[in-house]
Amino acid sequence: MSDETAPQGEKLQKVLARTGLGSRREMERAIEAGRVTVNGKVAELGERVTGDEHIELDGRRLPAAEENRCRVIVYNKPVGEICSRHDPEGRPTVYDRLPKLRSGRWISVGRLDFNTSGLLLFTNSGELANRLMHPSSVIDREYLVRIQGQVTDEMKKHLLEGVLLEDGVARFTDIVESGGEGNNRWFYCVVMEGRNREVRRLWESQGVRVSRLKRVRYGSVFIPSNVRVGQWIEMEPKEIDDLCVTAGMPKLGQRPLTQAERQNLQRQRRKLRKPPARRKPSKG
Repeated sequence: MSDETAPQGEKLQKVLARTGLGSRREMERAIEAGRVTVNGKVAELGERVTGDEHIELDGRRLPAAEENRCRVIVYNKPVGEICSRHDPEGRPTVYDRLPKLRSGRWISVGRLDFNTSGLLLFTNSGELANRLMHPSSVIDREYLVRIQGQVTDEMKKHLLEGVLLEDGVARFTDIVESGGEGNNRWFYCVVMEGRNREVRRLWESQGVRVSRLKRVRYGSVFIPSNVRVGQWIEMEPKEIDDLCVTAGMPKLGQRPLTQAERQNLQRQRRKLRKPPARRKPSKG
């Protein structure tokens, strides 16, 4: 196909998903429902845009391309926070400490349960989040786990070969012992999927108990040593490009940070040297 006949721009649902307003499938449904307009006309599914158009979703204009920079945050989640935006029980959520966005929303790349701490990634790009979580991306997640009970070589062999859980066969791709005493031993273990409570369920299938669980790595991303529990740090554009490669996407090649954006990033990193603010105890 020649350049003259090649389709121009990107599909509208892809552009919408990248703003963080929802997944690509959710944006497809919004287009089909007539909730999206392009230059004042109701959009059609599969329509292509270049980014110069006036695009609205439910009557609200999308930010201009220069405002819609892909952002990624590395968060060190403490035990006792849930990975939901709102909790009927009033418990703290992982979104409480994140910076506010002018447009779009933060999307969590996977989840950690209430009693699990460690690395969580957030992005305002629906496309990047979906690619990082999709099984086809084959991205490993590494955890540090403390086990109560005797762990034998035979148990580790079973866990590496595969164990049948209620939602199918699961396994660790690596298990490395990391010290401890008696029946309380630490292990680093790696999974390639993001199933609900997968690490806990794998160990429990062998008759032992997980007493501590922390995610320490997601693909090539580690928690920086200066980011304490309850703190976050924002990735630089080059680091985001590297993350895109991990997710099987082309590098975004984003514009350099403006002076104001650079100052905000430096200001936030200086705050990491201070201890995180204590939460006020809930009333009642």
